[in-house]
Amino acid sequence: MGMTLYSGPLSLFSRKVEIALAEKGLAHERIMVPFTQTEGYRPKHPVVLAGNPKGQVPVLVDGDLTLFDSTVILDYLEDAYPTPPLFPRDAAGRARCRLAELEADEILMPDIRPLMHRSEPPDPARLEAQEAGARQAEEALRGHWRRLDDRLAGREFVFKSLTVADIALFMAVLFALRLRGPGLDGFPASAAWYERLSARPAFAKVLAEVAAADRELSPALFG
Repeated sequence: MGMTLYSGPLSLFSRKVEIALAEKGLAHERIMVPFTQTEGYRPKHPVVLAGNPKGQVPVLVDGDLTLFDSTVILDYLEDAYPTPPLFPRDAAGRARCRLAELEADEILMPDIRPLMHRSEPPDPARLEAQEAGARQAEEALRGHWRRLDDRLAGREFVFKSLTVADIALFMAVLFALRLRGPGLDGFPASAAWYERLSARPAFAKVLAEVAAADRELSPALFG
């Protein structure tokens, strides 16, 4: 029956899954669910609505199995298609890897969300307050970059080889950068890591597609 991924052009969590599928060399059909900055994912795609009570992408259909939530999908892909691995092999390493992914999704993302208004049609009545919140978030993000830099010092990846931790953290950095958040200047280990990952075909494809989607969907970023 094959594998199908329902994704979105500016869905950070869907793009995580896209990178994992590419790194594992898993053939699949990708269906890009329509999105606009004003309406979001409306109308909702019927398969996404049926497969995810939240009505959100990503949704992965593999044969008769339908999954949602990027973390659940990445766990499934590792269990069902373990080669090449995207988790450490030992239990403690896998747990640490999951924590690093959770950090990207649940700790960094709350400090990225206050920047998201920058990609949306501007609301002059709210802009000053939004930017004040964004400046606070940017300071928090610099703290995250500092901790990431310490973690990556002398390392090629977060762990011994590429894992979902790298994928999730890369996507968090990418979204902060595309929303004009603080760069990686002054954080040499993180900057080198980001550059190395950006050169991998799976990551480079996502970078190019997100940039193209922003040019079409996020004119506010270029004003």
